[in-house]
Amino acid sequence: MDVSTFTARRRSLPAGGGEIAYTEFGDAGAPAALFVHGLATGGLMWRHVIEQLSGTTRCIAIDLPAHGGTPARADMSVAAMAEVLAELCGGLGLGEVDLVGNDTGGAICQIFAARYPGGLRSLALTNCDTDGNFPPPEFAPMVELARQGKLAEGFAGVAAGPASRAAGPLAGLYNDPATVPDEVWREYYGGGLDRARDVERMIAALDPADLTAATPGLRALRVPTLIVWGTAEESNFGVKWAYQLRELIPGARDVIEVDGAKLLFPEERPGDLVPHLREFWGR
Repeated sequence: MDVSTFTARRRSLPAGGGEIAYTEFGDAGAPAALFVHGLATGGLMWRHVIEQLSGTTRCIAIDLPAHGGTPARADMSVAAMAEVLAELCGGLGLGEVDLVGNDTGGAICQIFAARYPGGLRSLALTNCDTDGNFPPPEFAPMVELARQGKLAEGFAGVAAGPASRAAGPLAGLYNDPATVPDEVWREYYGGGLDRARDVERMIAALDPADLTAATPGLRALRVPTLIVWGTAEESNFGVKWAYQLRELIPGARDVIEVDGAKLLFPEERPGDLVPHLREFWGR
């Protein structure tokens, strides 16, 4: 799916904490799946997965606050982001959802699952933060820079042109960043310095205690859980963390390893995720 087709379907839901942007494809009467992205990307990263699943599923991709079409909020912690998911689900009347998360979005999904297990039909996690690896040690210098207010200007500066965008801080999250359309880079890096400062606040707010607090709820979570994990993320999200999740969540099934895949493989290699979701969901 191209970027313009996806963004043309973006909508905004008024909510108690502020507007929430989301993009929806599929039959409103079909089972709903909610897709949650990580830091500095947006709902757009799920466009190819959604294109292949929308024939049988009501696919909804949220833009988290300070991403895509959603404005920032006062509280940018991942715990607060889980409440944003709850607001969207309630506002759209979704009932039970199939929840799918990547990167920081996976941490947010875990918190939501621990707090609202009755709102889930299933949970699917790709490479993401886990208790004991939140944020990953390799990412700690970025968190410190964010807390010092030294990250936003550099991030905003990446938006200057195609060459800098394709070599920016997100490039290493793809196997082949040269194949990412410039419209995607513009979406991820756009918004200028104000948006960059909002993302900086979210990075600065990353707190291991938020995910640790979800652990008791995850230990009791019997919702069917699928874990699909790229193997090329050893420095941040090594495969061992996938197996830790499997041991933690009673409803978890086998870990599916995606050989050589990097963090944003759902965007870059949707064919390595879609068949597993179809089989897992049974539709």
